[in-house]
Amino acid sequence: MTGKSAFVLDGYVDEPACLGVPPYISPYIRTVTGALLSHGYSPGYLTIDQVRKDAGLISAMNASDLVVMIAGVTVPGKYLGGTPASLTEIRLIGAQLRRPETFLAGPIGFGYAPGGGRKAVKGEVSGFDHLLSGSPASALDAFLREGKTHGTHDYRREDPWAAAGASVIRDHPSFPWVMCEIETARGCSRAHSGGCSFCTEPFYGPPVFRSVEGIASEVESLYAAGARHFRLGRQPDILVYGSSMAEEYPAPVPERIDELFSSVRDAAPGLHTLHIDNVNPGTIARHPDESRAALCAIVAHHTPGDVAAFGMETADPEVIRKNNLKASPSQVMEAIRIVNETGGTRMEGIPHLLPGLNFIAGLAGETTRTYEMNQEFLAGVLASGNLVRRVNIRQLMPFDGTRAFLENTLGVHQAQFRAFKEQVRKEFDLPMLRRVYPLGTLLRSVVIEEQGVPSFGRQMGSYPVLVGVPSPVRPITVIDVVVVDHGMRSVTGLPVPVDVNILPVTTLSWIPGVGRKMAGKIAARRPFSNLHEFRAFVGPTPIDAWLSFSISPSTR
Repeated sequence: MTGKSAFVLDGYVDEPACLGVPPYISPYIRTVTGALLSHGYSPGYLTIDQVRKDAGLISAMNASDLVVMIAGVTVPGKYLGGTPASLTEIRLIGAQLRRPETFLAGPIGFGYAPGGGRKAVKGEVSGFDHLLSGSPASALDAFLREGKTHGTHDYRREDPWAAAGASVIRDHPSFPWVMCEIETARGCSRAHSGGCSFCTEPFYGPPVFRSVEGIASEVESLYAAGARHFRLGRQPDILVYGSSMAEEYPAPVPERIDELFSSVRDAAPGLHTLHIDNVNPGTIARHPDESRAALCAIVAHHTPGDVAAFGMETADPEVIRKNNLKASPSQVMEAIRIVNETGGTRMEGIPHLLPGLNFIAGLAGETTRTYEMNQEFLAGVLASGNLVRRVNIRQLMPFDGTRAFLENTLGVHQAQFRAFKEQVRKEFDLPMLRRVYPLGTLLRSVVIEEQGVPSFGRQMGSYPVLVGVPSPVRPITVIDVVVVDHGMRSVTGLPVPVDVNILPVTTLSWIPGVGRKMAGKIAARRPFSNLHEFRAFVGPTPIDAWLSFSISPSTR
């Protein structure tokens, strides 16, 4: 112990290229922790959710010498595993931390909005001694060395901090069920043209790629600390990793993708999850051969259930033009086809890699016809037979410094937005979920996050499907489930094995084709000796492979 104590307070972040809401932990947390260690501090780690539950933790932080809070949401979203810190909470915490020197860092520096459909307000956040700008870890290091609050990002300095700070994940309340967001690049290749009108990623400038060695070193340290779940995120387009930094739409270099993923596999040989985040559909459409080879390299090394998030935003050509968006509807459709072609094969019933689609409402040029075009596009996806993992629909949340801050249609088409969202959930999401996760699909290692009837949980991964279990299950319980029903954005799953002889009637009724009336007859007839006997009474079901028939004194 050095005698110098510190805390890193995780207020959670959500950016176009970075997610740090539980079960995700952002790269900022690890690099800031590493920077503190390099200056002789003994850092602790807390989340905003822990502070909400136990106000006494403020006292613990007050007894330290230094507190760094990481916060900021530049992409509106809904979350199950945690809730990002609000501006009110940030200010209150800062005001309560009187003894330590306090620092605020992260995308909160770009501004704050309580949700989509509103402009972000950029201004001084009261309560904290210092607002760190630029790279949080480098800014903190600059302050501790020479009193400056801005830090220029430099992987040569930050990579060692990332590796040194890896053990902080052990203090995460969800550990070991923590998804480590791994930074692969900073900035966007489309910054050359200003990027998408609403996006904050061009604020970081043209792309700077992190070295394979730096990534592998951090993954190795995280793996040694107990991490088993990784996502190569913190990038606008994983396919262009290691490509030209001078082009707006560079061609993928499949060899670099293969090198990256194989190095991660070597660094974490027993990993359970290796997924990706953003993929630019415009890259795939403009460079189909190179993209196909890069996608094949990803599929060769990743784990199934992966999602390539497409920032489509709209199917309206005029909105695309006015907002400098990435791809036309035909290009997105082609990208969907190619991802299905390369990633649509299933392993244990789960597709390897599927696209996800993002839509934004409130962009400049939007009309009522925009929503009709969006609906027509999605109808075309359904008709094509291709699979899409999910459709994310959100309202614009523009930040000062983006074109969308001044040029937008916020609040103009609220009725059309609500109608479009409802129609997508009923007419697209439900039939698509049935295709992606047919009845009888086994979902392994679902981590329960919310107890109730139903209890809710998800697998570890990129955009995992929400699973409702029709019985109370304690949080952080990990179970395998079989899909027995579909909602608009979730599935219902029964824990496996599904023991016909001991399950309550209400649970039996969820077996496809059974229902409440037949469930009562099954309960009255039990015990069943085997599947053959059960089938003779009920008939075949889609989950026959997961049924079991325990015979005990209580069921004889």
